[in-house]
Order: sequence, then structure tokens, then C-alpha cells
Amino acid sequence: MHEQDLTAAVGASATSIAPERWVDEHADFLYRSALFRVRRREVAQDLVQETLLAALKNRAGFGGRSSERSWLHGILKNKVCDYFRKLGRETPMTDLEALSGEFSEKFVDGAWIHVTGPRDWKPASDEVMHRTEFWVTLRTCLGKLPERVANVFILHEVDGISGKEICNLASISENNLWVMLHRARMGLRECLEINWFDRPPTEPK
Repeated sequence: MHEQDLTAAVGASATSIAPERWVDEHADFLYRSALFRVRRREVAQDLVQETLLAALKNRAGFGGRSSERSWLHGILKNKVCDYFRKLGRETPMTDLEALSGEFSEKFVDGAWIHVTGPRDWKPASDEVMHRTEFWVTLRTCLGKLPERVANVFILHEVDGISGKEICNLASISENNLWVMLHRARMGLRECLEINWFDRPPTEPK
């Protein structure tokens, strides 16, 4: 969606917000947020467009209790949940599928074997200086997980969705949920150890 499309849709009506500036001021932020969650460029683009259209349609509901960006981001999160809900209906998962894969040998009867798991992290004190790079690395690591495992992790750990709601969204059992979260944490820890915490420090230019 382009700025002129939003401007034309708004017309001459006056509002307390500025939809004609949404594309320039917020679209990139919304796209990055959507891409981190769904990890598919075309899906992220569609979700941003749906978010802007929904916000435009319901702009009268903006009460000014938060910033425009926060309000738009809240709409985006709802759109992401709708996407995961649809995905959950289309791709059912069994308990066996949740435990299969390259990390399954680290589980015994569904429990994590600590001795074979990743060690405790001790990140360097200047880690915050590389925050953008860290999130890029995390997104890459998420992309290495099975799609639904990564989806569940993001909903629970990033967006703070309750376990019960995630089970409804993803059409999974509570047991599947906790196994998937456990597996996601394990896989991410191993991936980040190799690609972030154990990476040689970057030489200053």
C-alpha cells in the first residue's frame, strides 16, 4: 500500500490521527515486527496492509491513550494472532511431531536432559551495544526451528499470550504447548551459543 492510497481513502475528513503519514512513519516498523513473528516476507507484507486498512476503518476508536505507533502495533498483533489461528486450523499437530527432529535425543519422556543441554549464558557486558545485530541473529535462529514451534514461542515469550489462548489459536493440547516451548528454548539457546555468545568479538574499524 502506498501513501497516496491511504490519503485518498481518508479524503477530507478530519481526525485526531494522521493516516496519511502512517506509511512513511510506521510501515517499516510494522513490517519488521510482522516479519520477526511470521518469518515470511509476503505474509508480513499482507499483515501490515491488513493492519493499516483495519486502522483506517476504525480510526474513530483511537482514544489517544497511547501513541499512534503503539495503537497500530496492537492491531498488528491481533492480525498476527488471526494468522496463527488460521494456520492452526489448517495444520494439526500430534504429540509425536512436537518431539521429532534434530533435538529429540535431548528429551527423555518429555523432560529436558540438562547434562546434554546448552550451558548457562554469560553474555558480555557490551551486548546491548549490538542489540540490532542480536535480534537479527535471533530471527535467523527462529527460522531454523520447525515453523509451529517458533510460532508458539513468539506468541508466548514475545507477545505474552497466555498458554490457554495459544492452545486455542494453534489447535494444540496443553501438553504440546509446553513441550514445544521447551524445545524452542533449547534450540534457540544452542543456536545463539554458536552464532552469538561464542562468536569472536568484532574487530573495531
